[in-house]
Amino acid sequence: MNIWSFHQLVSGRLLQLNLLNVWIGQRLAKSTSAFWRGVGSQNVGWGLINLAIALFGSLATRRRLDKLEDPMDTSIMRKEASSLRRALWINTGLDVFYIAGGWRLARTSSAEKLMRRGMGIGIVLQGALLFGFDLIHALRLSDDDLNA
Repeated sequence: MNIWSFHQLVSGRLLQLNLLNVWIGQRLAKSTSAFWRGVGSQNVGWGLINLAIALFGSLATRRRLDKLEDPMDTSIMRKEASSLRRALWINTGLDVFYIAGGWRLARTSSAEKLMRRGMGIGIVLQGALLFGFDLIHALRLSDDDLNA
């Protein structure tokens, strides 16, 4: 698989994952439990942002592809792979902060503020989901695998 196909694969997976994320969040938002409504609000919010990122990423990759004289040039593909790898590793690091921030919100919310506690747990879940997503794709991204 070449880097261009990998870019589209990552964007497509992010899109699918977050369509499901928004759908689940909408269902949770209708819960009678404030806690689950809080979790659901995070599913919807993070899902919508990630949908926009997936669509933007896919469009940006197509535009770059169209502008290049020889997109299959080895040096161009290596540069693209390096750029995507860097972005995935940076995001993996940021995901740890999302998890920690969500955990802090959940732990510091009083028992009476169930929606806030649910939002904190929702952030933890979203951060963990993104951590796994970014880590898997960063580890999968190898120059040798993406030159064909």
